[in-house]
Amino acid sequence: MMTYRRQKKKNNTPLVIVIVTIAIILLALAGYFGYDRYIRYTHPIKYQQYVEKYAAQYNLDRFFVYAVIQTESGFDPKAESNVGARGLMQIMEETYDWIKYKADFDDDTVYNDMYDAGTNIRYGCMLLGYLMEEFGDIETTAAAYHAGRGNVNNWLADKKYSSDGVHLDNIPISDTAHYVDKIKKSMEIYQRLYGA
Repeated sequence: MMTYRRQKKKNNTPLVIVIVTIAIILLALAGYFGYDRYIRYTHPIKYQQYVEKYAAQYNLDRFFVYAVIQTESGFDPKAESNVGARGLMQIMEETYDWIKYKADFDDDTVYNDMYDAGTNIRYGCMLLGYLMEEFGDIETTAAAYHAGRGNVNNWLADKKYSSDGVHLDNIPISDTAHYVDKIKKSMEIYQRLYGA
């Protein structure tokens, strides 16, 4: 009579666990570094000499200026909106005229110069600086940059939108509310990536 011995099966479970764990770690690292690279690509530091100069001149946080440029034009100096806003910081012609008058710039710029990076950042920072001086915080300033000073002053005077007349509790125009949220998030990303 023949007897069969049962052979013990090898247990490969620990090896499989190790391989799966390594694969998960490698995928997580690739995802993290890919995401970091993507975020740096979408939130670059460009036109630094102009941003630094005019942010300092108009008492602005440079990351706020970068966030506005990133949100408005994605750093395309030739950008033009469907309503005619131009350049990196998307300056409208009426706004350009108002800034030039208000700042008493002694230069020979014309509205077409809003496609020039340095000129556009100068005008945009002057406007942001003026609004920041008037409103005092990033969110209200961003709302005024998007919807206009007049609208923001009306909202601040209305208890439905501002309980203290200084800060906006809510913004009645959804596009402006979305814009302010994008600016805040973009600014946070800039601070995280490039802050000291």
